[in-house]
Amino acid sequence: MNSREKSNDWLDSIKCHFKRYPELYGVIIWTISPVFVFRKDTYRKLLKYIRPGNNKTILNIGSGPFKLEDDIINIDIAAYENVNIVADAMYLPFRTNSIDAVITIVVLEHVPEPERVVDEMHRILKPDGIIYTHVPFLQGYHASPHDYSRWTASGVVQLHRKFNTIETGVGAGPSSSLVWILTEWFSMVFSFRSVILYRFFFIIFTILLWPVKFFDLILIGNPMAQNIASTFYYLGKKVPNS
Repeated sequence: MNSREKSNDWLDSIKCHFKRYPELYGVIIWTISPVFVFRKDTYRKLLKYIRPGNNKTILNIGSGPFKLEDDIINIDIAAYENVNIVADAMYLPFRTNSIDAVITIVVLEHVPEPERVVDEMHRILKPDGIIYTHVPFLQGYHASPHDYSRWTASGVVQLHRKFNTIETGVGAGPSSSLVWILTEWFSMVFSFRSVILYRFFFIIFTILLWPVKFFDLILIGNPMAQNIASTFYYLGKKVPNS
């Protein structure tokens, strides 16, 4: 598959429209999205080990329209703006042991076989190559164009069991989880089983509740935050000769 499958999800169709305008879409994600994204910049932890340029190849797999760094290669299944290579993450067009680092941010939940994608990233990485992933735990259903999986803190480590763990932790905290759940809950309560009303109230409560996510500034450092975190990140290294 070399192009994005058309989604039947109403919210994903809206997001796909705004992805044509990366700067505007980025503002929307930062503001009214239920997830406080400030910890998604934890991908920069990878840059402590491998810097772009100087003959180092770093891939952002499932990049969408966002460009992390000028020297990081964007790969996506759809030809969004800023995408350098259109490819399926389960069949990456790179030689074994040829890539210095890979990044994938909130992508693995959208592929039917996430373990296969992780194995594929392991394949293309050089020995001692670095992997960074960011995955959801407590989030509502969000198709892009589908939505399959969630991971606990220990599940994230298990998913990356072929790698040596450098660091893992909470990416988006409990407040982000709460906003998403409350948005869904209030939308269902006030819609009286009407899908049209549900969609209307989902947008209304998304706009009303998004500021609550900023309580993650306080809660994300709590040692129990992982129990109801919205997302986790993982930073690891490929074991030589594996």
